[in-house]
Amino acid sequence: MYISQETAEQMQSRLTRVLTASEFVIYDRPFAFVEVTVSSFPVELLPLALAFVRDEDVWSALVPSSSPDQEQFAIFGFHFAHGLDNSGFVGWLASHLKDRLGTGVLVVCGQNSKRGGIFDYWGVPLSVSKQVIAEIQQLRNRSHGA
Repeated sequence: MYISQETAEQMQSRLTRVLTASEFVIYDRPFAFVEVTVSSFPVELLPLALAFVRDEDVWSALVPSSSPDQEQFAIFGFHFAHGLDNSGFVGWLASHLKDRLGTGVLVVCGQNSKRGGIFDYWGVPLSVSKQVIAEIQQLRNRSHGA
């Protein structure tokens, strides 16, 4: 992880380059969290889940969902280009989306050394998913023209 000493303008420029250079994937169906007691890892969810996270009581698995009874999220992901400093990316983009669209986000990070290192899964409420995706695309397109 990098520690950057930079101005706000330098950070904006760097993270816009990171966004543009990243592999951006949009998942075509909603996802939700399923909770399973921590005493029993949910092996049956391995083929479906994008992520597993646990606390002292439960495993929480992020899985495809078609149930309106669950809080559903639109999911998209970023694999970052190798060698680019992506430090601060989550805070930067989350703050941008909150400022522009009013939405919060959920972010689950992982590591894949063969694909540039850190990758992120992002979730937003289905009700604003089209606006969020459009805003990210606009940021990516704007930096292509810069």
